[in-house]
Amino acid sequence: METGSPDDTGTAGAAEAAAPREAAGRAGPEREAPVWTGLPPGLLRMRRLLLVVWLGLLTVAVGLLPALFLEPLWSALALLPLALLAWGWTMLERNWRSWRYAERADDLLISRGVLWREETVVPYGRMQLVEVTSGPVERHFGLASVQLHTAAAATDATIPGLDPAEAERLRDRLTELGEARSAGL
Repeated sequence: METGSPDDTGTAGAAEAAAPREAAGRAGPEREAPVWTGLPPGLLRMRRLLLVVWLGLLTVAVGLLPALFLEPLWSALALLPLALLAWGWTMLERNWRSWRYAERADDLLISRGVLWREETVVPYGRMQLVEVTSGPVERHFGLASVQLHTAAAATDATIPGLDPAEAERLRDRLTELGEARSAGL
């Protein structure tokens, strides 16, 4: 006897299988679609400036040093960092666009990645520490990062490049929600 073939499944079997799923969907809390928030454009500007500075220095070094100590033809090697600069310029924008976060009733979602999409779900009740950090370059561009720490290191998450006021608001809200959710544990 053959099992699992498409010929022996009827419409009655499909309707019976779908009925429990529909009833379970109605009985459980309705999940609303998350409202995603992207990162501010200041993060993209900062990363592009760093790309131009570092690859610009590399271009000068690769173009100037061979011209001084070897034949001038070797200065054509400076085209490699320039090509990398053009490629990196577009890749930085794609990466920046991929970052987003959403605050839901019970957890925080963080989504990122261009080739490999990664979505992190951090339940508010599992948060142990929420930090706002801002290095010297970030401060110059008016940016801050929010770092979330949980008991499991695998669910630690970071939201980079936020406006400092938004980072502090997010930290306060996440801390408040984390204290409220963990009180029941």
